[in-house]
Amino acid sequence: MKERILEVLKSEETSFEFRTIIDRLKINDNKSIKEVIELLNELENDGTVYRTKRDKFMYFPYCHLKQGKIDVNKKGFGFVITNDGDIYIDQKNMNGALNNDIVNVEIISEKDNPKLEGKVVKIVKRELDKQVGEFFYKRGKGHVKLDDSKLKIDIEIDKKDCKNVVNGHKVLITITKRVNNHLYKATIDKIIGHKDDPGIDILSIAYKHGINAEFSKEALEELKTIPNEVLVEEYENRLDLRDEMIFTIDGDDTKDIDDAISIEKLENGNYKLGVHIADVSHYVTNESELDKEALDRGTSVYLANTVIPMLPHYLSNGICSLNPNVDRLTISCIMEINQKGIVENYDIRESVIKSKKQMTYKNVNKILEENIIPEGYEDFKDKLFMMKECSSILRKNKIERGYIDFDQNEPKIITDESGKAIDIKLRERGIGENLIEDFMIIANETVASHVFYMDLPFIYRIHEYPDEEKISEFLRYVSLLGYTLTGKRKDLSPKRMQEILLELKDKKEYKILSRKLLRCMKKAIYSKENVGHYGLASKIYTHFTSPIRRYPDLKVHTILKEIINGKMNNREIAYWNQMLIYITEHSSTKERESIECEREVDDMKMAEYMENHIGEEYEGMISSVMNFGLFVELDNMIEGLVHINDLKDDYYIYDELTEMLKGERTGKEYKLGDTVKVRVISASKEEKTIDFEII
Repeated sequence: MKERILEVLKSEETSFEFRTIIDRLKINDNKSIKEVIELLNELENDGTVYRTKRDKFMYFPYCHLKQGKIDVNKKGFGFVITNDGDIYIDQKNMNGALNNDIVNVEIISEKDNPKLEGKVVKIVKRELDKQVGEFFYKRGKGHVKLDDSKLKIDIEIDKKDCKNVVNGHKVLITITKRVNNHLYKATIDKIIGHKDDPGIDILSIAYKHGINAEFSKEALEELKTIPNEVLVEEYENRLDLRDEMIFTIDGDDTKDIDDAISIEKLENGNYKLGVHIADVSHYVTNESELDKEALDRGTSVYLANTVIPMLPHYLSNGICSLNPNVDRLTISCIMEINQKGIVENYDIRESVIKSKKQMTYKNVNKILEENIIPEGYEDFKDKLFMMKECSSILRKNKIERGYIDFDQNEPKIITDESGKAIDIKLRERGIGENLIEDFMIIANETVASHVFYMDLPFIYRIHEYPDEEKISEFLRYVSLLGYTLTGKRKDLSPKRMQEILLELKDKKEYKILSRKLLRCMKKAIYSKENVGHYGLASKIYTHFTSPIRRYPDLKVHTILKEIINGKMNNREIAYWNQMLIYITEHSSTKERESIECEREVDDMKMAEYMENHIGEEYEGMISSVMNFGLFVELDNMIEGLVHINDLKDDYYIYDELTEMLKGERTGKEYKLGDTVKVRVISASKEEKTIDFEII
């Protein structure tokens, strides 16, 4: 019934009276009418449906409100994170919202204001129940100081729940009762460890984001039925590629190897490119305990020097990982690619391989960029250069169709044996990394197209077109900086975004403007409906190449194998059409949560690193300007705040339109992209903050 109600509400971008909904559903008995009332209330409560002041009902995405999770700053203001971008919420417009609440927001900023501002009109969902914090005794009673300093509440633990807990333990708690606005009761679910123990800082953040470091007993028990090597009977009906020159290319410390590659040059000048992906679905069968655990996790999470895997290490680093010189079960996508980067023919098969070499990006880049052949790579040199040729053709094709490269840097946190951050560097990206990206993208497109044209249920990786208004705001901001861009302002094609980035490439603010344009984009998500991938300028796209670490890829394999083996009958089609609604939505949510967790760990480790560099001076670029100060980003992506109170040479006024601080007396300006010299005046690992002052 719920799906039928939503079909009615989605049919028109308007509000419906209750009687109209009943008529459209063609029901008239009291029992069904009562069920519709209850379901509409439920859909309103979970934010799927909007009820107008006149008691009409509307599918929420069609209404004037926006919905998202609110991220509250410790200064009182916040941002609501939505798929369409971030909405600023002033402290006076919070209306009682707490950090991480799901809220409905009304936009209150003027249309010509580049900064989207809103006010909270409804708290849809409050996820206060699970929290992480530090246990301590106060006047003989147990208390927990929450890690989330944005939640200004006190937590008290009943005496009976304080067994085996000592001062300084990090604990996962469930909030059970609200005593008053500031005091809550809770029970302890898990002792994570002592705050001073190595790795507990990262684990605490993981548990805070609902990421469990331990696997269920049922899943671990199921591991006992899985062999640690390929069995004789498992070779049957598989394409045997064990004699082929197939190898892997990954980071220096990678242990969960999803993909291997091979290449040949055909007589007609085309390339025969093989992308061979670990057949995880052979071991993690649909609806098994391991599968349920993987679905719940959604993805592996990479946190500084720690990995919390989607699958137990026995699988992710063992029988599923394409380790060298051992037989491994795979699904191979073998493509014939012409000189224009078009796939002319392809074959998707269950296969078995034996990787001949576990290569690293560092060594591959030495070969392809410097023509230096590291020891052990001599026999593979020609294949690597052939792959470089093929990759260049594929990349040229992608760029010609509009592939957008935002050229975003990523930090790499170096830790010592105890997990303490000792250096922050930029993650290197060379020809080898680009080569693997190009090969994985063409394999993903080929697999997605194969299933799409069969009109069967499938998981697509989609990225919708950006809102015209957001792009117009960005272009208006660029013009305020004094730059004139060519081309049609209302052209939203990927090719146009690519051209905008190219025109801005030589500007001093390019790094910041590129990031600003990226924030105008919608977020890529998983969906059972294909609408294409805007950022890749791809008409049909999926995630097929990482089933060890991404749940959607695992299900793509499961569906593919049903198709390959002729098991996709009407019953299976109905099953997947229903299941994929939940799988795609849940996987998108878990992906967002893991990204938020990774960012918080990065912020914490960067602050930890800078605690040892108080008083040191650096050169950086102003990355954002707010009414309370400005943020400065260093070359290694460490970012710190220069508070407006620390700009002591003048009284500075914030210009919202140009995002600039301007001195009232001197006229001195601080704006995005300006290079400044700063001194570190404070840093707090606990608060995850870094403060600078301008020199």
